[in-house]
Amino acid sequence: MRHRTVRDVMTTDVVTVRVGTPAKDVAEQLDRHRISGVPVLDEAGHVAGVVTATDLLHKITYQEDGDEWPRFLRRHRVDREKAHGTTANDLMTSPATTIGPDASIVEAATVLESGGVKRLPVVDVVGALVGIVSRADLVKVFTRPDHQIRDEIVTDVVERALLLPPAAITVDVTEGVVTLRGHLERRSEAVLAAALARRVDGVVRVVDELGYLNDDTRYVYA
Repeated sequence: MRHRTVRDVMTTDVVTVRVGTPAKDVAEQLDRHRISGVPVLDEAGHVAGVVTATDLLHKITYQEDGDEWPRFLRRHRVDREKAHGTTANDLMTSPATTIGPDASIVEAATVLESGGVKRLPVVDVVGALVGIVSRADLVKVFTRPDHQIRDEIVTDVVERALLLPPAAITVDVTEGVVTLRGHLERRSEAVLAAALARRVDGVVRVVDELGYLNDDTRYVYA
């Protein structure tokens, strides 16, 4: 069973800026391409950081801010410093959270969720930018056609993993919801079939209607 990787879903035509790019030019790039963030590259072409629309908005938020108390909070101090920045280097969040092209989409989703970011620069082993992956790119996995999901479950789960004939389990897929039906020899086979089906990319939910003759797991679950 092959899980999709970041390489399969990432965008390779990436809009970037350099560390010395003026703040106004960064804003123009975001506006022109209708994006909310852009990787910042150093002289070697490595990702030095990321500038987002939020970073630029600090220039408005703190433009006439006369309140002194926020300066005692680190977050506000950083935001104030960005508000006075003139280049991408001043505005960017660094170091950038990145990911490799061969990471699974599950790993990418975990990093995006835990980091609270919308996109990840994708870098190779030497740190050079090779693409970018967003939450929207990962969501595309759930647009896989039902017949592709069904074929993968039959081939990779039923035949290869369980070593059963295709007809041993009836696999129905409707809008990503997988229903498994059949009567297997052992309960462990039924449990494994459902577990593996859930791991197939694009599966929304698995409805397990599998039966079995022998419960070979009763000692495990006792």
